[in-house]
Amino acid sequence: MKLNYKLFSITLVLLFVSTSIFAQAEKKLEGRWDLVISKDGTQLPSWLEVRHSGNKTLVGRFVYAFGSARPVSHIKVKDGRFSFAIPPQWEAGEDNMEFEGKLFGEILSGTMKYTDGKTYNWTANRAPKLEAVGNPIWGAPRQIFNEENLDGWHASGENQWVVENGILTSKASGSNIITDEKFSDFKLHIEFRYPEEGNSGVYLRGRYEVQIADNKGNDPSDIMFGAVYGFLTPNEMVAKSSGEWQAYDITLIGRRVTVVANGKTIISDQIIPGITGGALDSREEKTGPFMLQGDHGPIEYRNIVVTPLIEK
Repeated sequence: MKLNYKLFSITLVLLFVSTSIFAQAEKKLEGRWDLVISKDGTQLPSWLEVRHSGNKTLVGRFVYAFGSARPVSHIKVKDGRFSFAIPPQWEAGEDNMEFEGKLFGEILSGTMKYTDGKTYNWTANRAPKLEAVGNPIWGAPRQIFNEENLDGWHASGENQWVVENGILTSKASGSNIITDEKFSDFKLHIEFRYPEEGNSGVYLRGRYEVQIADNKGNDPSDIMFGAVYGFLTPNEMVAKSSGEWQAYDITLIGRRVTVVANGKTIISDQIIPGITGGALDSREEKTGPFMLQGDHGPIEYRNIVVTPLIEK
């Protein structure tokens, strides 16, 4: 049998070109993406990370509008499009969420098939780096809760928050409460008290939740006390008993966060990859407010002090 070297050479070239184009498409997808899902007239902030596993398979992580970061076991790329599925997080019997999309320059766009079978559109921009450089110069610390009323704060819905004896109090599950003012880089001191099985959280720039929960005696976890929810695990569980006052001292510069809980450093200068579930938006390049979670049960806060970074 005589080998057609010309045809063989052309085939090799086409195979090389095809493989190269495929590799370039995968490479362009890699990184972190800030998503917005349009669902029933609401814009839902979400987040996607794409990376290679062993230089072969594309994998990643995904954060929906609520819940923690979920693993993406395989991102398929074919004919200029990509797809992946997300397993349900809580409710048994739910179907996977299925995503399809395409890269247009530096923008992703596509559809999501939700667990109810309905399809919704989404778009995404590449997440900003938010570099933390130089030596920070801090401004003067100041109270952002006046211990008298809710001036400077607003609820995310119908308000159940009250001020009693200088304490910012939510007596039952309801709306979250948000500062009117927005912040960039800062140090935050905040004190809190929860009842047995209490659960709340402090959202930095309205996007990154530092978890508050009644977890004394548990091993550290990325969804328990002191964690940056779904992303960063504290090096030690330092939660006190329910009913006791506790404190966080949090420093956020760019994406780099340090969390001191009850006087102990439990997260030290770690990078927050992206927004956490429940974020107000996915515009990470913007300043944002503080948001205190009030939709998980009773919680109390006091002595909320911010020290802004005035120069990097």
